[in-house]
Amino acid sequence: MDDLYRDEILEHYRRPHNFGTLPSPTAVHEGANPLCGDRITLMLGISDAGVVDEVAFTGRGCAISQASASMLTDQIKGKPLEEIARLSGQDVLDELGIEISPARLKCALLSLDTLRHALADRIAWQAGTDVAAR
Repeated sequence: MDDLYRDEILEHYRRPHNFGTLPSPTAVHEGANPLCGDRITLMLGISDAGVVDEVAFTGRGCAISQASASMLTDQIKGKPLEEIARLSGQDVLDELGIEISPARLKCALLSLDTLRHALADRIAWQAGTDVAAR
């Protein structure tokens, strides 16, 4: 089963979904993992109703960080901020579908961390157990 997930990760890395820029984003944040040099800039278009209508990202880095960003943008597109606020690090890891070593955890969660910073002034993130807090 891991092979199927590995193939999906490589596909998202080679042909990332929502890769590019938005002309007039409502929220933008650039995140980086200084340990390995991965970078992601996440751009969101948020409607007055609080729904992520548009999402795009640019970046460079390892397959895990870029695939995670691609998958996360698919996951949040069209969703209300209240639902996005409930996303956890475990949700991102579950979406990746493979075992992530402690050394690669920051790579896998860079997109979620960047999303949280981009939306920090708009939503209160749910407290609780989160892989990113480990």
